[in-house]
Amino acid sequence: MGSTAHRPVVKRTARAIVLDLDPADPSGPASIILIKRTRPGCTPYWVTPGGGVDPGDSSVVEALHREVDEEIGGKVGDVVPAFVDTVLHPQHHPGNATAGNGPPAPPHGVKVQHFFACRLESMDPARRHGPEMDHPVGEYEVVRLPFTREGVTSVNVVPPSLRAYLAANIEGIRALLASDLT
Repeated sequence: MGSTAHRPVVKRTARAIVLDLDPADPSGPASIILIKRTRPGCTPYWVTPGGGVDPGDSSVVEALHREVDEEIGGKVGDVVPAFVDTVLHPQHHPGNATAGNGPPAPPHGVKVQHFFACRLESMDPARRHGPEMDHPVGEYEVVRLPFTREGVTSVNVVPPSLRAYLAANIEGIRALLASDLT
């Protein structure tokens, strides 16, 4: 059996698969809340609300609630782990990070993205705040798409692994939010 090098986790993120479901008709139509990101010179892409786990966050779930509040002015409930994505995370040599010269070092760690299925409780995009709103790089547009295979594949959802997971698991993700799960 071959050996594998240890890949330290150098960044963790909390991301919300936010579904707007009718409580009176849980099997009825649903929407997913995404953020359309438009950066200068780049093709638009769609992301789930969320971001990095900060040192002041007591847990990944606390980071999720903070990020949802910041990015969509929202509150979510029924937060259930759904998907984990682990990707190589490039790090810069310490001397290059501050000097800004030289290429990044080869990846030596990983970023773990925790995706949670959540039920939208409330949302007021006028309440958005935080770094993305205070110092935007491009546009952050809150959008609703039908939570169907066609809906989630009609746009460039990133990361691609999440787009594939969503498309393959519409029914399963809805089942994570069923009232009889716990």
